[in-house]
Amino acid sequence: MNAMNCNRRTFLQRTITLAAGAPLGVDFSARKLAAAETQPAAGKVAGSRRGESKVAIVSCRSYGPEVRTALAQSFDLLGGIGSLVKNRTVTVKINLTGTDFSPFLDRPVGETFMTHYSTALALATLLFSAGAKRVRFVESTTSRAELASSLAMADWDIKALQALGNIEFENTRNLGNSKSYGHLPVPTGGYVFSGFEFNHSYADTDVMISLAKLKNHITAGVTLSMKNLFGITPNALYSSESGSEDALAGRDVLHSPVGFEQAKLPGLKPGIASLDATWRVPHIVADICSARPIHLAIIDGITSMSGGEGPWCREAGPLKFTSPGVLIVGLNPVSTDAVGTAVMGYDNPRAVRGVKPFHFCDNHLLLAEQAGIGTADLGQIEVRGLSVEKARYSYG
Repeated sequence: MNAMNCNRRTFLQRTITLAAGAPLGVDFSARKLAAAETQPAAGKVAGSRRGESKVAIVSCRSYGPEVRTALAQSFDLLGGIGSLVKNRTVTVKINLTGTDFSPFLDRPVGETFMTHYSTALALATLLFSAGAKRVRFVESTTSRAELASSLAMADWDIKALQALGNIEFENTRNLGNSKSYGHLPVPTGGYVFSGFEFNHSYADTDVMISLAKLKNHITAGVTLSMKNLFGITPNALYSSESGSEDALAGRDVLHSPVGFEQAKLPGLKPGIASLDATWRVPHIVADICSARPIHLAIIDGITSMSGGEGPWCREAGPLKFTSPGVLIVGLNPVSTDAVGTAVMGYDNPRAVRGVKPFHFCDNHLLLAEQAGIGTADLGQIEVRGLSVEKARYSYG
C-alpha cells in the first residue's frame, strides 16, 4: 500500500461523516458569514475569461487511435490550438492520485481514476503538430521517484512520447529541477490564499493544460479540470511535512489543518478559521485556478468511475465503473467543468451547497465564477459537437 492511499484513508476517516451527513447538520448561516468574509474584494476581478466559453463534446468510445481523432476534432471545433501553443512551452498537469497502479473495479487505473496513457500520447502528438516547442508532463506524487519512472510503472511508453519531440517529465512534489519556487499571486486577493509557491514548472511555462478524468469527489462534489490543479501544491510546502524537501505526505493540512500550525502554509490569508474540508477545498481550488490559469481544459469521459475519485472512497458509498464515451474540451476551465458536470447528469452546475453534486460541499465552479475566472452558466456557454443532452450519462 503506498503513502498516498494511507494518507487519503486517514483523511477519509476525518471527513466521511461530513461527506455523508453534512447536508443535515450544517449551520448554513455560519457558512454564509464565513463565505462573505473571504469573498474577493469588489472591483478587483481582473483578467476575466468569460469570453472563452466555448466547449466541445466529442464521442470517443475507446482508448487507442480513436482518441487522437476525437481530440483533434475537439480542437477543430474550438477553432484550433495553433495560436495557443505554437513555439511555446506547454505544461500538462495529469491526474495520478498516487502511484499504486493496481487494477481497480477490474479495470486498468487509466480506465477508472487516473490519466490514461492514450490521452497523453494523443495530446502530445497534436501539440507538436500544432507547433509546440516543448511539452512538459507534471504531477506531484507521493514518491521520490522521477515522474517518468512512476509513469513507466503505469505502462506508459515513455520512449514513444520522447520520440515525438522535446518532452519533459517532472515530479512537482518539491523544488524538482529548480533552486527556487515560483510565486504566483491570486489576482483577486483570494478566498483562502493570497498567493502560492509552486514548483517552477507551473510558473516557467507559456501554456497550462489540465488533463483530467470525469469523476465525482467526496470533498468537492466533482473533480474535473479545476480540481485537478489542487495537486500542483508541492508536498514540501503544503503538507503535514511542510518545510522538508523530502516530504512525501499528501495535502491533508489543506483539507483540515487539525494539529498543524496553519501559519506554515505560504500565502495563507489571516483569519481563516474553518477546519471544514468541504468548505476549504472548494475555496482553495478557486484560488489555485486564479493564480495558475488553465488555458486548455481536457476532460476524459471515455471511461471513468462514479461515487468518488479513487479506491480510497469506498466508505463514502458505492463506486462504479462508468463509460460515458466522450471527450469534453474547452478554453475556459469553469465553462468546461460546468459542461462536464451537466454531462454527469447534474442539471445545474451553479448549484449551491445542498444540491447535488454539491449536496455536502461548497461549489468550486460557482466560487471560480464569482472570482471572475469564467462562467458556469450553461445558458452562456456555447456547446459545440454533441449536445449535453446527447452526451448525458447519469452519475447518480
